[in-house]
Amino acid sequence: MRTVDPRSLRDAFGRYMTGVTVVTTLDANGQPVGFTANSFSSVSLDPPLLLVCPGKFLSSYESFLSCERFCVSVLSEDQRSVANTFAGYKGDRFAQVDHAPDAHGVPVISGALARFSCKTHKVVPAGDHVILMGEVTGFDQEPGAGLGYAGGQFFTLGLEHSTRDPAARRNVAGTILKFGNRVLLEQTPEGLRPPSCAVQEKTAVRDTLNLELKRLGVGARLGPVYSVFEDPEQSSHFAYLLAEVFEVAADSPLVAVEIDQLSGISCASPAVASMLTRFARETANQNFNLYLGDSASGEIHTLSGGA
Repeated sequence: MRTVDPRSLRDAFGRYMTGVTVVTTLDANGQPVGFTANSFSSVSLDPPLLLVCPGKFLSSYESFLSCERFCVSVLSEDQRSVANTFAGYKGDRFAQVDHAPDAHGVPVISGALARFSCKTHKVVPAGDHVILMGEVTGFDQEPGAGLGYAGGQFFTLGLEHSTRDPAARRNVAGTILKFGNRVLLEQTPEGLRPPSCAVQEKTAVRDTLNLELKRLGVGARLGPVYSVFEDPEQSSHFAYLLAEVFEVAADSPLVAVEIDQLSGISCASPAVASMLTRFARETANQNFNLYLGDSASGEIHTLSGGA
């Protein structure tokens, strides 16, 4: 095993997939404060206990260290923007999201899959964090899929499942490889396209893509699903993910194209051309969306700022 350095250790911790929560309380002046956390765990049913781990770097750290009550809201798969707000927004976070008070006046996030109202049970110092253990005094829950987090990226199981269609004759997965201000594409007889490959039955989409990228001499971190569509003419189901490139081999066959030039290139299909044009526009606006539909038309669903 390697010696411990903080950056590599953080990356290793990030291999563990978790859910995403927002933890809230009231400060000494009775004002709501909160932060996004994936360091959440159930502890006990008798008595009913859970824990979260506020970091000492939080502006609200002292409030959580001394709070008598706090709440935990488990976010749903369509609450990525809520997670981003409580992770980094510098203004009034509660003005940006729907919320309501619990029986003790502590806010909980509306639309969350589960909401727990807690009284502080124990506070345990733990390095650069503190373990805040709470006794659950009330909770509610709703059906649905949760928001996940792994490797520094949000993910949703619902969208991951949409990348494969069991009824399709062929499932194809690809990735839009962002490398600085450029995108890496592969040249085909029909034109340029993001690297893609067929996904065999019972094979994970991300595992298949990682193997294909390795073959192409590219190191990249796969991000969220970006575009899912059917092509009836090819009896194919296409799914494209976003990815950030951190390494490219000198002999990689991929072609680098400036993002602001994507709308003018010759692409392998009209659907690919439309997708890359949309990516260029959304990169400029830093407002990314998920496309679900077919090769001609579909629906747009908001993701989050940043690819």
